[in-house]
Amino acid sequence: MGQAQILLSRRRLAPSRLLSESSRPFSRRIPRRLDSERDFVGDGMEEASTSASGGGDARNGGGQRAFPPARSGVFYRFTQQNLPAWKPAMTPGCVITIFLMIGVIFVPVGLVCLHASNHVAEIVHRYDIDCVPNAYKRNKQDYIKDSSVSKNCTQQVKVNYHMKAPIYVYYELHNFYQNHRRYVKSRSDKQLRYGQKYTDSSCGPVERNNGLPIVPCGLIAWSLFNDTYGFTRGSTEIKVNRKNISWKSDREHKFGKDVYPFNFQNGSLIGGGKLDPDLPLSQQEDLIVWMRTAALPQFRKLYGVIEEDIQAEEIITMHIANNYNTYTFGGKKSLILTTSTWLGGKNDFLGYAYLITGSLSLLLTILFALIHVKNPRPHGDANYLSWNRPNSNS
Repeated sequence: MGQAQILLSRRRLAPSRLLSESSRPFSRRIPRRLDSERDFVGDGMEEASTSASGGGDARNGGGQRAFPPARSGVFYRFTQQNLPAWKPAMTPGCVITIFLMIGVIFVPVGLVCLHASNHVAEIVHRYDIDCVPNAYKRNKQDYIKDSSVSKNCTQQVKVNYHMKAPIYVYYELHNFYQNHRRYVKSRSDKQLRYGQKYTDSSCGPVERNNGLPIVPCGLIAWSLFNDTYGFTRGSTEIKVNRKNISWKSDREHKFGKDVYPFNFQNGSLIGGGKLDPDLPLSQQEDLIVWMRTAALPQFRKLYGVIEEDIQAEEIITMHIANNYNTYTFGGKKSLILTTSTWLGGKNDFLGYAYLITGSLSLLLTILFALIHVKNPRPHGDANYLSWNRPNSNS
């Protein structure tokens, strides 16, 4: 009986206990974690109200927006886009003026660039097809791989314009991807500068041969271009200067003056040209030019410079040694003779790019001007911006 009375008393007290707990203030029953979140929200609201009123304080007192000490850093203000910024109001008149200036400047610049490019005399002659004997026309790979077949070839070109010295001789390759990641990384800059003791695994797969290091190592040097060219005018030879065709900084700082080719192109698989073992790498300018890899699969590299004028209507005989294998990967080879102007070589793209951009800007100028005259937009006036409107409280 005693236990039953105790249970009944507990059941009777339960509702009164709940009423007593519900009569307590709500804030006392909030967990401590929620109290902290409430404080955080309260601080945020206070900060928001401070930020909202900060613009008026800045306008009235010339001060800056007030921030808590923990949030007054430049990084926080940068991420929250609270740093001072210049926001120009792009009115129709301003936009029309900008496009007009672009058109007025770009069109003359494009005309000047095209005029300079048109004054460049250039001869482009593709020879990789014509230099293949008729017996090998259908199987060019057998021709280039057969060492018993002569690779010498003679081609003639007619000079249509007067070419003033210096005349630059380039070879051009198509479909040759020197920008391939593995190809570009297959070299050792330390070895080129200091010698074979710095041969490392970055030169793979052309790193060693018969247990000895290869200098220079790597795929770039192994695939050195080895076609040669000579020129005659009638019975007179035209001399080609092969010196100073590479960058001076490369000769002096990237290729060693006491580093000589060693064990180069001695394996069973020959990639390209050979090097003179008695000349240091700093004087092997064909190699230096080739080692500066191109960014695009179609590129030109300097072969030499002709330092005498070639008159118009003359016939130039080109003596070509067609040694380099481009038939395996479907490449093309061309020989180029070109002059230069103050703007460089022949480049019509730059002039056309300026002309097209300037012409489009002028067309947009006319279009925007007609729209602005026909349908003006007074609501786009800068006087309607919030910071230019008179204070409503005053």
